[in-house]
Amino acid sequence: MKHLFTAGKLSALLLSAVILAACSGSDTKEQDEAAARAAAEAAAAQAAAEAARMELQGLEQAAAAVGNVFYFEFDSSALTPDALRQLNAHIALLQKTDKNVRLEGHTDERGTRDYNLALGERRANSVRDYMVANGIATFRIETVSYGEEKPAMLGSSESSWSKNRRVELK
Repeated sequence: MKHLFTAGKLSALLLSAVILAACSGSDTKEQDEAAARAAAEAAAAQAAAEAARMELQGLEQAAAAVGNVFYFEFDSSALTPDALRQLNAHIALLQKTDKNVRLEGHTDERGTRDYNLALGERRANSVRDYMVANGIATFRIETVSYGEEKPAMLGSSESSWSKNRRVELK
């Protein structure tokens, strides 16, 4: 929340405005008007900070609700419609913060180790490329491929394999 005022900053701003108004040497009416303006500005800044905090909280909840695991079809690095929907929620959040992310690409156990490492990398890069195309700076995104080395689900069935074909956003 790099653009939000804290209560301490707002109080300091208000106090500064009141002191400046009091030291101006003008009549009491002008001092009162200056103090009222300063108070109104401080209240507006506080309201804006609260609105930004609430917006960020809503974006965090939306990103958490869709999850941070994006699944892929067999032998594919193309983003599915579900993955795009999920990514859009995370992109909206990342556009409001300065957090960095790591994208971990995974595959199922089928294929050679080298092939699966390359496929996991293509999957992570596919997610990264979509995020970059939607305004997230490349330097904020790290990609890594684990291939088949860290399965989400053990087993040699389609239900297990489908859970292992994924990119995890950390």
